Parts: sequence; structure tokens; C-alpha cells
Amino acid sequence: MSGRDFIDTDILGITADSRQVEPGFLFAALSGAQVDGANFIPDAIAAGAIALLVPLEIYKDGLADSIDASISLVPDSNPRRCYAKIVGRFYQPQPNHVAAVTGTNGKSSVAEFTRQLWQACGQLAASFGTLGLVAPDRIESGNLTTPDPADLHKALSELAANGVNHVAVEASSHGLNQFRLDGVAVNIAAFTNLSRDHLDYHESIDKYYQAKLRLFTEVLDNGGVAVINADDAKSEALVDELEKRRIKTISYGLKASNIVLKKIEPLPDGQCLSLNVLGKDAKLNLPLIGGFQSMNALCALGIVLADGADQTQAIAALENLAGVRGRLELAAHHTIGAGIYVDYAHTPDALAHVLTALRPHTSKKLKVVFGCGGDRDQDKRPEMGEIAARLADEAIVTDDNPRTEAAAPIRSQIMAACPEALEIGDRKKAIFAAVKGLSEGDLLVIAGKGHEQGQIIGDDVLPFDDVEIARQAVEGGGA
Repeated sequence: MSGRDFIDTDILGITADSRQVEPGFLFAALSGAQVDGANFIPDAIAAGAIALLVPLEIYKDGLADSIDASISLVPDSNPRRCYAKIVGRFYQPQPNHVAAVTGTNGKSSVAEFTRQLWQACGQLAASFGTLGLVAPDRIESGNLTTPDPADLHKALSELAANGVNHVAVEASSHGLNQFRLDGVAVNIAAFTNLSRDHLDYHESIDKYYQAKLRLFTEVLDNGGVAVINADDAKSEALVDELEKRRIKTISYGLKASNIVLKKIEPLPDGQCLSLNVLGKDAKLNLPLIGGFQSMNALCALGIVLADGADQTQAIAALENLAGVRGRLELAAHHTIGAGIYVDYAHTPDALAHVLTALRPHTSKKLKVVFGCGGDRDQDKRPEMGEIAARLADEAIVTDDNPRTEAAAPIRSQIMAACPEALEIGDRKKAIFAAVKGLSEGDLLVIAGKGHEQGQIIGDDVLPFDDVEIARQAVEGGGA
């Protein structure tokens, strides 16, 4: 730190956005992919900032000489992590029981299922992530899997002040790589799975894994518990890392030691699970379809058991789980007797899991409408096309969120791997065409956007809801 002692400075607020600075605030000058926070130091000071968190290198370059002596400087070699920790100390109280969930797929479902199980076991609980904040008497939408530390900690502090001491949060690879969770006292860390995603950001699958690994090697408290999917290829390496820290683990899945999935029997609107939980056999009807949803439910069970929930009560609560918005959500039942589902599957692995999960519930044809996002990993496009061609009976390739890319070339990259698919660029028309083509006993899944309420085209976000469009198509509205 500089000679201007930050410890004695009475900070009234903290932000990394110079536009949100108010008199008495600390401004964190963080560098990002698009802008460098250091460029906005004059704006922050003009708005009333009395302290600045800055990268060590610009402090060494003589920043103190150009800043008024009344302003405290906090230089740090890792300002993002320092920011998260300062924010964590600033916003108090904090919940005493925090579970963080990471993995390529299933984070939203696990976090929400955990909240539901905690509630069923008598705890005031909340979930926080892609779907926003869900808490007793409070639901707020969100657009980041792992929010900015200031937003996250402010919400956590408000929850704790209102008696909500059990919170499940999603931990994205971006959030972990950017140290957004480093100020949170995480008691339980859960791992769902690892497959190809976000390589436009992480560059390689190994770097992607290393980002997620931080939750277990650096963020999780020393006395915490890890809940691990024993069936994932990375589980062994992850457990090895946890053993180095002497972290207790609870495994779930077919190959698990603690929560063993012995058998799944598909039901019309769910599945019957035969389990062995911590040495005791159990059988229950899970009101969700899809083998991957059973795994998400078992991960949530592992979290609440790691937190000390009553085993019998927690297992019984699985039978009352409600599905998560946009995750294998039953959008509509066609009058001819065909089911229409909406799912957030936007990666090869997720699409394969969704189609595989729906197959046992289909007496006739399994159909899919999907696309791929623009400005993202291009190599997954033909992979998803191949998966659709192999696992679905009929496919329509359409636009997802093209963003700043031209949409037609994205579709062409997908179509190269599924030439028999129908190509309809307009997503609404694609959904209407798919619904019109349904017959009795068919199932349709509209994949890629899930809970999203908009479609990103260029720099615009246009209102779009797959569930609403599917219902319009069933009701016969114009495309």
C-alpha cells in the first residue's frame, strides 16, 4: 500500500464502474477485455472517490505523483482478487452456509434444486446465478452466471440480514478466472461435469478446467466439503487435488461411493430412481425427465447432506422438486399428443445429453430445433450438427444469438455436419415449422436459449422467448 493508509479511510461504497461512483467510494480500476479501468480514474475522482484500488504496475509507474494526497491508493499485484476480498469484508453480515456449483452443464439446476431441498428441510434459502436471484419473497432476474463481486456481496449481505443463511451460487469459469468469488466464504463446492465450452475465452480445454479447479484449490474454505460427480472423466484428478488439501468429498453417480445411482426407470413425466445414500437403500420418483436431471438432483442432495441436512427428509424432498426455467422445461403439449420442451443446451455435450434424455420418453420421432451463437467457439458448430443428425430423427437448424457475426455462415457450418436437416434462419418460423410437423407420440426440443428472453442480433437484443413462441405455435398464432 501507499503511505496514504487505506485502513484508516472510511469507505461508504465500492465499485469497479466509474459511472456508479459516489462521494466516499472506493473505485477499483480493473482492466477488462474491452476497457481499462485505469483510464477512468479521473472520472471516479471527479465523482467523489476517496480511495483507488489499482494494479501494482501503474502504482510503480508514479501514479501517486499525479493523484491528490487526500486520496488513498491501494496497489495490488492481483487487483481483481483484492477487489473481491475487499468487497467481501465491506458487505456484512454474510450467509453462514454457501455452496458454489461449477461445471459445464447443470449449474443452474443444481443451485435451484439445492435451494428447494434446503427449504424443504426447514432452512431459509436462496439460489444465485444465470437465472438471477431466487429467495423467500424475492425473485430478481440476472444476466451473469457469476455476478460482479460488489453486486454479489451486496445481495448476500441483504439475504443474511433477512435471515437467509443458506445460499447456493453458480461459479462460472469466467467468474472463477476473474476472481469474482474470492471474497465469499464457500463452505461447499460442487462439480457437475466438464466438456467443451467457452474456448473462445479460455483457448484450451485445459485452461478451461484450470479455471474451474480454482473453486476447489483456492476458493473453498479449508474445512469445507466437495461434492463430486464420480462419473465425469475429470473426477479422479479433481479428487487428487482435494486430497492434497485434506478436503472431505462426497461423490454421486453410477461410480460413486457415497450417493450411488443404482437404477433409472423412465416414467411418463419423470423417472424412478433406485439409490444407495451413505450406505442406505432408497427408492423414489423424481418428477423430472432426463438422466442428467437425476444427476443434477443427486448433486443437490450431496450439497445439503454435506451441510448436515436430515438424510431421510432430504431424500423425500427429491420427489417434490420443481423444474428450472429453460432446463428441459415442458413448454407445451400439442393437442395431437406431442410434447414440446425448451432447454438451454448450447454445447455439444449438453445437446447430446438432452436428446439422449428425451429418447426414452418418445414413442415415435424425436425432433430438435437448434443453432449456435455468434462470436463464440466455432469448432463446436459442426460437432452439434453431427450430434443432432445422430441422435434426433429430424432437425431444423436456425439462428441462436448471431451477435455480430453474419447468421448464414454459422448455419452453414452446422449444416455441413447434418446435411439432411432443414435450414430455417428465422427462429420463430423454425419453431412454428417444427410444431406444425409434429405427430402423435413425437417429442420436440427447442435447444440453445432456454430461459433467455431476448435474441442478440448485432448490438441489439430483440424480445424473444422460446417457451412463448412454442405456445403461440401450438395455439395457431401467425409466424
